[in-house]
Amino acid sequence: MSTTVVDEAGRPARGGGRGGFGRRPGGGGSGAAGGAVSRLTPAPRRRSVPHLAAGALLVLVCAVGAVVAAGRLGGRTSVLALARPVTAGHLLTGGDVRAVQVAADAGLDLLPATASGSVVGRPVAYALPAGSLLTHAVLGPAQVPAAGEAVAAVGLRAGQFPPDLQPGARVAVLVSAGADPAAGGGGGGGGTPPTVGTSWTGVVLGVEVGGGEQTTVVSLRLSEADARAVAAVAAGRLTLVVLGGGG
Repeated sequence: MSTTVVDEAGRPARGGGRGGFGRRPGGGGSGAAGGAVSRLTPAPRRRSVPHLAAGALLVLVCAVGAVVAAGRLGGRTSVLALARPVTAGHLLTGGDVRAVQVAADAGLDLLPATASGSVVGRPVAYALPAGSLLTHAVLGPAQVPAAGEAVAAVGLRAGQFPPDLQPGARVAVLVSAGADPAAGGGGGGGGTPPTVGTSWTGVVLGVEVGGGEQTTVVSLRLSEADARAVAAVAAGRLTLVVLGGGG
């Protein structure tokens, strides 16, 4: 009795030998070992949900950061500021101004950096320290003194004021014991002389070096009452101390 070997499709298997026996391994026989093609479909690759969420969050953070950075850069503008102190009535030159970056504020009447050519040659209305931002309001004829203020001229010698004293400096005017023998003990007003240590606060408007006596005349802006008191102090009894901040 003969035996017939069939393949997977139910057809008789080909090959030598009785009933397909005697076929050498690897010789193109039937079955999986004979090169049958697998019809299995590979399983789809699974995507990691946490990784997708993290990637989306990273994209969102980058987008928000770009918007914030653009907003900050867009919110700054270039305006004009003083490069050095100026006195009231001073005519501005190119070296007096410089461009600075500030946060844009619609409430300020700041002069843009592009207006530098139009401000050169114009006077400033007030004594201003370096770094002051320029506006239309600070340009124009000198407005010194303002209402309620006055200007007092003080004669000082070396040692009674800082040698680098500049207009725009905020100073304390102190009453000292008086080193000048000619100063006497009284004030120019005939009243009670101020005690040692009495002080007033003012702003320097001008510094003028005197003649042979080496006296420097400093113009000070003070309140009207303080200006009267300073003017009444005898010569040689005042000393200036520069304070932080400007006028």
